[in-house]
Amino acid sequence: MKAVRIVSGTAVPLDRTDVDTDQIIPSDWLKRVERTGFEKGLFSEWRDDRDFVLNQEQYAGAHILLGGINFGTGSSREHAVWAIQQYGFEAVISPRFADIFANNCTKNGLIPAAVDPDFSAALMSAVKADATLEITVDVERLTVEAPAAGLETSFPMDAGTQERFLQGLDDIGLTMRLVDDIGEFETRRQPWMPATS
Repeated sequence: MKAVRIVSGTAVPLDRTDVDTDQIIPSDWLKRVERTGFEKGLFSEWRDDRDFVLNQEQYAGAHILLGGINFGTGSSREHAVWAIQQYGFEAVISPRFADIFANNCTKNGLIPAAVDPDFSAALMSAVKADATLEITVDVERLTVEAPAAGLETSFPMDAGTQERFLQGLDDIGLTMRLVDDIGEFETRRQPWMPATS
């Protein structure tokens, strides 16, 4: 996982509530063996509609996804996070995330910035009014800003998760920080105990 401190760019205003993981990446896409190519399935059932927000040219190249309240509900599929990231998004802003989805985000390097509903509504309106509006999500300061629209707020993130983003640590990376301790433990471990090698 790469370190993430600041994500800046434009946003896609997905003004829908209760977006679940099956809408983010339909179950047909879960049959893939590879962990790549999921961007093609992102909101694929909605993308059949020419007027769907991801099909609108003014939002092309955005790095931030604005969602409505209750984003990422439903099944625990990690594929939803992969699809969002592989499409090019580095952060999702919503008034509320489903717990499992938010956890999957933090373990894969996608920032879930949970903001106040009033701020979310104001930001959504600002992006709809100006698709070029620059937004900054700052993991170090735990803030979301859109200076041209006069918007700024903070978002919560526990210190351990924040450290994961700032240092670029997935679960394996966290374990590898303890490699010396693990090695020392293994040298003291009784030889009659079960081993992995």
